[in-house]
Parts: sequence; C-alpha cells; structure tokens
Amino acid sequence: MKIEKIDMKRYYITLLILLSILLSVGFNSEDKDKNTVKAGKKMQEFVIGISNYARKQKNDFIIIPQNGSELAFENSNPDKNLSASYLKAIDGIAIEELFYNEKGKADNYRIENLKKLPKDKKIMVSEFVKNKDDIDKVIQLNQTVNFVPFIRTAENYHYHLIPENINLENANNITKLSDVQNFLYLINADDFDTKKQLIEAVANTNFDLVLIDLYYYSFPYTKAELELLKKKKNGGKRLVICYMNVGAAENWRNYWQPDWKLGNPKWLKKKYKGYDNEIYVEFWDANWQKLIYGNEESYTQKIINAGFDGVFLDNVEAYYNLYND
Repeated sequence: MKIEKIDMKRYYITLLILLSILLSVGFNSEDKDKNTVKAGKKMQEFVIGISNYARKQKNDFIIIPQNGSELAFENSNPDKNLSASYLKAIDGIAIEELFYNEKGKADNYRIENLKKLPKDKKIMVSEFVKNKDDIDKVIQLNQTVNFVPFIRTAENYHYHLIPENINLENANNITKLSDVQNFLYLINADDFDTKKQLIEAVANTNFDLVLIDLYYYSFPYTKAELELLKKKKNGGKRLVICYMNVGAAENWRNYWQPDWKLGNPKWLKKKYKGYDNEIYVEFWDANWQKLIYGNEESYTQKIINAGFDGVFLDNVEAYYNLYND
C-alpha cells in the first residue's frame, strides 16, 4: 500500500506539471497571436505614415511594400475585409518566391491572398528558380494572373546581376506602376567596380522599372545620375525605385552607431536568421521611425531629394517575424 501511495503521488505531481506546461503553452500562444495582430496594425500605420509624408511632397510618389501581403487586410487576416487605408497608401506589393519556393512548389496561400487585391495594385514577384529548365514555366504562371516576375537564379542569389533576358521587353514610356511589364532587382553593387560602371550597365537595358539602393556603397546617387537611369536604351522612359529596409536595421547603414547591438538600443529586438548584419526592430519605436521618415535627415527624405520615383519597403513582414519563429 505504501508503494501505491508514492506512485499515486508521483502520478499527480506529473499530471500537474503537464497541465502547467499545457496552460503555459496555451497562454503564450494566445499572447503571441495578440502581439502579432497589434504589430500588424502598427506596421500598417507605419507604411501609411511613410506614404503620406512622401506624397505631400510628390503626390505620385510610388510605394511598394515587399512581402507581408496579409497587411492588405484588416487585422492582417486574409479572411477579413481589405484594409482601405493601407491599400490607398500603396501602389502595389512585391513578393518573393511565390510560384516557386525552395522546394520548387507554389505558395497557394499567398497566391490566393494576392488574387483578392484590387486589380490596380501591381503585384511584382521575385522568383528564385534553382532549376533553369523551370524558368519559362514560372514566368508563365505569373503572367497568367497578371503578376510581373523577376527571375533570380542561383548565381544571382544576392540580387547583384543584370539578367540578359527581359520578359515582355518594350519601348513604352513607363510613368506609373500599372504600366510596368518587367523589372530589374539590383540592390547589390558587388559586381560593379565603380558607380559609373553600374549606371552605364543599367542604362544599357530596356527594363520598365529598376530597383536599386540609395547608395553605391557609401556614395549616394545624384539627380543627374538618376536621370540617366530613367531612360531605357531604346529611348523609352522608365521608373527608378529605391530600396529601403523598414523592418530591420542594417549595420552598414550610415544611421548605425558604433555601440549598437542586439538590445541596445532596446528597439533592436531580434536576430534576423540568415542575415548576421541585420536585426529586426520594434518598428513602432519613435526613434526608429524618426530615422525612416518625417524629417529632413530621414531616409525617406533623402530618397525624395535624390529624385527617385518611389520607394520599396522591405521587411514589412517584421510585424510577424518579431513574435513567430
């Protein structure tokens, strides 16, 4: 009998521990979901704030967030209504690896979400295609639903090469995002020894839209240089859009301070897996937002002053990544 009592005691202790763990997991999961929804609203407000600030100075300034397509819906939930205020603030959405993920499969969840968006919102897709035999198929899958694909192969993993082939190449004058039939994603200057070399290489192409950084390394592009980039080789006009990371801080940017690290400032919040030089930020923090927009020294203002046609907002999905692995 004594042994049975001891076993029963252990049984109840074990049961209590398991219940405690289950309750803890449940509460943590609930907190995670609530925090994700709140962060989604804050990211929507952040994007809207950037858009309003830029368009007060240039009413046709183009806003393109990358990924985070759920933000186009209320509470970042594709089962709910579209968010009118968010959609008003953007001209389109850029997406990575949509019809062709790392396993060569389509992401049907995001595809269906994107199909719900208004037709006037351009969908630009960067596909990472490992098997070159699949390139034509992936292009066709995008074009069938009127998405604009950019094909990135293994040798162009870091967006540093100019592809030889251009889908739907044309001599049209491209003055708004809805005109775009193809684009060049070139945010890494490693393959170009000088800024002049990069400019000449891009100017010698017929892409409808060119996406580049604000800087060639630490040297910003000038208005005169951007005017060279805004003209296709065949004489047509094109758009030049500037890359800006709004969800993660990058330690090579001019805003980065020598003593900064994870947790200092406190809004440098979470490691970015796969990118050792970046840290996810609490993007709603006033200090981070001040770096991004709202004043003469802000990143957005520098983009406007340089003469870009718009801005490409990377890592808007940080609202989700901050609270989910």
